[in-house]
Amino acid sequence: MLDKTPTKGKLLIAEPSILNDKEFNRSVIFLTEHSKEGCIGFILNRPIEFLLKDLIPEIDCDFIVYSGGPVEQENLYFIHKVPELIPDSIQIDTNFYWGGDFNILTKLLNENALDFSDIRFFLGYSGWSINQLNEELNESTWKITKNKYPNLLTIKSDDIWKNQLMAFGGEYQIWANAPKNPALN
Repeated sequence: MLDKTPTKGKLLIAEPSILNDKEFNRSVIFLTEHSKEGCIGFILNRPIEFLLKDLIPEIDCDFIVYSGGPVEQENLYFIHKVPELIPDSIQIDTNFYWGGDFNILTKLLNENALDFSDIRFFLGYSGWSINQLNEELNESTWKITKNKYPNLLTIKSDDIWKNQLMAFGGEYQIWANAPKNPALN
């Protein structure tokens, strides 16, 4: 279901028209914060070549890390669904949280108390001032939709953008099946 209001817990779906934007082309962003100051979210479908243990050697864990967006790419962020295990988590919606006590998280990961269905890691985030995102929405850069995934943390990054476009129907179905680089068609 499409919406016009960016709020916490919703998804931003990149319009096919932003093919030349290397950061956001074919991206799906989970909004984790929305206030009068702006919006923050994480790109769900941009895995990077590093595992968590490559970035933080004291954590012995093979979790995939994703590029969350172009802002503060030197910082690690995480979304999870286990606030009862990770104190100081910030609620996004009824199912998901972000952040929390990193020392406790490190202990949980080293004890194998969490698996990939509980948490997802990101380098950087996507952020907008409130006016900036509103302008991009007015320019039809993004579509907003409710999150209908019971667990965003386990969705396959290759399929989410295509599946969202297929659900929109109409001309979006053509774009959903187009190659990443239309010039190679």
